[in-house]
Amino acid sequence: MPRTGERRRPAEPGRRPRTERTQRAQQAKARRGRRSVYDRRRTARPARHKEMRRRWVALLSVLTAVALVYLLWFSSMLGVRQVEVVGASSVPADQVRAAAAVPDQKPMLRVDTDEIRDRVAQMPGIATVDVSRSWPSTLEITVTERTAIAFFDSGPGGDGVHLVDGGGVVFKTVKERPAGLPELKLPSVSADDPVTRAVTGVLGVIPQQLLKQVTTATAKTPGSVEFALADGKTVRWGTSADTERKAKVLAALLTREGKVFDVSAPDLPTVS
Repeated sequence: MPRTGERRRPAEPGRRPRTERTQRAQQAKARRGRRSVYDRRRTARPARHKEMRRRWVALLSVLTAVALVYLLWFSSMLGVRQVEVVGASSVPADQVRAAAAVPDQKPMLRVDTDEIRDRVAQMPGIATVDVSRSWPSTLEITVTERTAIAFFDSGPGGDGVHLVDGGGVVFKTVKERPAGLPELKLPSVSADDPVTRAVTGVLGVIPQQLLKQVTTATAKTPGSVEFALADGKTVRWGTSADTERKAKVLAALLTREGKVFDVSAPDLPTVS
């Protein structure tokens, strides 16, 4: 029963009572809430899948890196199986390999090429050495042999005839005097001796046609190099400077009569 004096508002046509509208609004809100939770769950699943994928990719990357490190640094799969020697002719390749002392099947990356180079470079007949890796399992040693520019005879009671290269290095002993090479007439022959280096340096730069005529070479100081020719003439060369000019001047002088041809000062040559 309505209270005394209270007036009830007449219901509008087609409008539901307030209580019914409130219930429907609450039900719609609940349904929206349920859809929101479902949508969030549905959106979260792909995110979790992506995160798992990222983790697996990271794990596989780490495992791959570890496997590569093991393969390259510790496994004999990429180890040295062959040592190839290039450039050796008078020095046997087996001797070069023996001097190199490369451990068999040692991983290529762990091979110290500098140490191998230094060991091979100590061989008397080797001038230069280069060591490189040729994947997957070959170590290549490229050598340049020393070339004899002259020789010296240790004389009676000595240990034989010694070959000397352009740097004054004594690198080989032979039984007989080699044909076509000049003999060094020096108190001592050594790569550490400035006089030896001066004489061999001159012999290494003079024209080949002139070198073939030289029978002996000597000097008292690094600036007083001289040599004897096969026809008995003596050439005073001086230092190794102005080689080309000295050679041209000497070629002109040798057409004259004389025994001593001095081109140590090419602008003022003399013949006596």
